[in-house]
Amino acid sequence: MDCEKEAALVMSTREKRKNTPHLLVVDDEYFNYEMLEVALSGVFELSYANSGTSCLSNAIADPPDAILLDVCMPGLDGYDTCRMLKNTPETKNIPVLMVSGLESEKEQKAGFDAGCDAYVVKPFSMQSLLEKIKSMV
Repeated sequence: MDCEKEAALVMSTREKRKNTPHLLVVDDEYFNYEMLEVALSGVFELSYANSGTSCLSNAIADPPDAILLDVCMPGLDGYDTCRMLKNTPETKNIPVLMVSGLESEKEQKAGFDAGCDAYVVKPFSMQSLLEKIKSMV
């Protein structure tokens, strides 16, 4: 491949990445990320964090367009992570969608009280999740 074609390919790849919304998926179970990656990678650029602490550092270093945040994680749980994201100047405007198997009104209220922009209960349909994400980014 000559230099001009290679440069054009690099530029088109960068342009595509620039125009593709970036989602940070935060879940202590990597399998959940893999399922989301298969379902959503055609529409979004996905990256992964396995804890609340790594979510915070990743979100500051490479701000995503939205964060899909699991509630039940060891250490810093989703609620505390969301509070920290919403109280950090560099991350406070990033939409946070909490994803959880906890479906009670009390749990959902706790998510919104922590600052999440949306709350989705597992199991969910990929179509409804996709629509929620698209409404946020």
